[in-house]
Amino acid sequence: MSVTFDYALIDQIIDGYGGQSRAVIAILQDIQEHYHYLPKECFGYLSKRLKVSKAQIYSVATFYENLSLEPKGKFVIKVCDGTACHVRKSIPILNRLRNELGLSEQKKTSDDLFFTIETVSCLGACGLAPVLTVNDKVYPAMTPNKAVELLEQLKGDLQRVEV
Repeated sequence: MSVTFDYALIDQIIDGYGGQSRAVIAILQDIQEHYHYLPKECFGYLSKRLKVSKAQIYSVATFYENLSLEPKGKFVIKVCDGTACHVRKSIPILNRLRNELGLSEQKKTSDDLFFTIETVSCLGACGLAPVLTVNDKVYPAMTPNKAVELLEQLKGDLQRVEV
C-alpha cells in the first residue's frame, strides 16, 4: 500500500502556523496526524518552505519518540511493559498480538498498514495492569485471549468501514 504525498496539504499545515520555522514540531505532528508517520518527501519540502536545513528538521523528527519515520497502522497498539504490567504478564500479551499479526520486534507494522504494535515503558495506568492502548484508548486488565478478542473486534471495525 503506497501513500501519495500531498504538497497542498503540507502547504495548508505550514500556512496554519504562519510559515514560522519555530512551529516545526507542531507542523511535523500535524503531518504525522494525517499520514500516521513522516514521509521522507516532507523533509526537503519543509526545509525549503521554512528556510531550515533538512538536518535540523530531521533531528527534531528523530529526537521526539512520538514522531515516526516509519509508516504506522490505522490502529497503533501500545503494550505497556512497565514494572506493574510486566509483573502481571504483559509480555505474553505482546507475543500473542505479534503472533496473530505476523509481526516481530523488528517488524512493527502489518503490510496492509492496519496494525502497529509497540511497547512502551509506562502508560500511567499501573492500577489497571496489564494494560494496552489502541490509538490512545486504554484497555485494562488484559490477557492474551482478551487481546486477541480486541484484535478481532478491530478487524471487524475495518471490514465495516471498507464496505
